[in-house]
Amino acid sequence: MSNKKKTSRFDDLIDAARSRQQRDQPPSKEDKPTSQSKSTDPAYTRTTLYLPKQLHRQLKAAAASQERQMSDIVTELVEKWLKSGE
Repeated sequence: MSNKKKTSRFDDLIDAARSRQQRDQPPSKEDKPTSQSKSTDPAYTRTTLYLPKQLHRQLKAAAASQERQMSDIVTELVEKWLKSGE
């Protein structure tokens, strides 16, 4: 009796396709993350705040048009506000 797990023909086809894909497209260095994301970086904490819907839409659109993250923009504005002493 064989200990090998039986697989379907479909599983064999998927395995073959994955092997072929890995062979044809070896992982490049650019695909590997070079830095931590904010969600895993201990220097960051997640918070929730409430914004009026229209302001949220404007912030989201502005961030997208500038290819920035909304959290970076909010961080920048809060830092400016804190430095201003208000």
